[in-house]
Amino acid sequence: MKKYVLLRRLIQGIIACLFVTVVMTPACSSDSEDELLPDCDLENVTYSEVIAPIMAASCNACHTGAGAPLRIRTDNYADLSEIALSSRLMGAINHDEGFSPMPQGQPQLDKCTRDQIAAWATVGAPSN
Repeated sequence: MKKYVLLRRLIQGIIACLFVTVVMTPACSSDSEDELLPDCDLENVTYSEVIAPIMAASCNACHTGAGAPLRIRTDNYADLSEIALSSRLMGAINHDEGFSPMPQGQPQLDKCTRDQIAAWATVGAPSN
């Protein structure tokens, strides 16, 4: 009789653990890395505070100076704003068909970063 009581308690414990696991697992899952990032600020995107640091971290290693591929430079405002105001910058960072995916040989920039660049370009790529 004692064995049945212990077995029943063991089964109840397993069921309780399974229930907690099933209920809590969806709350901890995410469909993408982008959802794990904090809120993305698209209102305060400036060239000096947001865009230039993104370019420095993700683009300038290749797209600097006279040796920049296809003379596409991201290390200065004048050149970057020119490609930002065309479809070339967004096409490349969004990995759109017909554009060379950038950063070359690297994963696509996260959604917030791409959205910040798009927000800056959409308002005319100001030098702020």
